Amino acid sequence: MDYINKMQLTIPALSLNESFARGVVGAFCVSINPTLEQINDLKTAVSEAVTNCVVHGYKNQQGNITIDATLFADRVEITITDFGVGIENVEQAMQPFFTTKPDEERSGMGFTVMQAFMNKVVLSSQPGKGTTLKMTKFFNIKEDIDA
Repeated sequence: MDYINKMQLTIPALSLNESFARGVVGAFCVSINPTLEQINDLKTAVSEAVTNCVVHGYKNQQGNITIDATLFADRVEITITDFGVGIENVEQAMQPFFTTKPDEERSGMGFTVMQAFMNKVVLSSQPGKGTTLKMTKFFNIKEDIDA
């Protein structure tokens, strides 16, 4: 199936860019007319992913986050990449309540939230080289009704 549109966004790994990234990805998808709930789910997952890049990938140091999105008639596929410290144990990192920062107010629920709001979440990482998160959200498109 051919895509409708593609985009790539590279942003500095700053907490203030979390809301920017979620807004851009949400706006990118509106052309296929998803429901407000679907857009909010998508934006929440993107927020969690970008926050993970800032806090864990770069440990609040300088770096870039790349967001690639491909829009299809029924879904969006998003890849979020950082080039930070990477994750030693991906399987463990995806477990609910697992956190590498127990002294901070981190609940360890980021990946669980992403999995709850997206249809597919695939995480790959290489220690010292970074992390790539691929997420897919299928949309039940609301139809325009002519009165």
